[in-house]
Amino acid sequence: MKKLVRTFMREAQWLDAGYTPNCEEYMKNALVSCGYMMTATTSLVDIDKFISRETFEWMINVPLIVQAISVINRITCDMTGHEVEQQRAHIPSIIECYMKEYGASKEEIYIEFQKEITNAWKDINNTLIFRPTEVPMFVLERVLYCACMMDTLYQEGDGYTNSKGNVKNMINFLLVESIDV
Repeated sequence: MKKLVRTFMREAQWLDAGYTPNCEEYMKNALVSCGYMMTATTSLVDIDKFISRETFEWMINVPLIVQAISVINRITCDMTGHEVEQQRAHIPSIIECYMKEYGASKEEIYIEFQKEITNAWKDINNTLIFRPTEVPMFVLERVLYCACMMDTLYQEGDGYTNSKGNVKNMINFLLVESIDV
């Protein structure tokens, strides 16, 4: 939580100063500010199985699977929401940072970041297939389930920010509408 709040504070300072960070600086901050690292860590709290201190330390040290999912979450969020965010007071997204730093078009950036997302999914799959022995499989599964949730939120636009879209319908079908079996 402390790391997350620090990244929000840094973003507020950037916004106040009208500062556009370079891509590396942005991503270092944004991989934490996207909230996935905290979500993955706190998702372990309500598990009915024993979670060792070492497992929490493994998670806090941002293993490859958590880093990869954070990359997917941040890039997907920025790709789906950057145009709307720039219409109000908001820090530049990775799209604007990349445009400024490399002079690339939006289309070129989208192609580049789709490759980044694909590589991140490969890292996730490698971790799950050749899993490390220091954490139980149910921990890796929980981390993956959070990634699937993030993927669902951004499938058809910014479902996290836009509460009137497809995500609302999915929640309604899941929790409100009855299903005849």
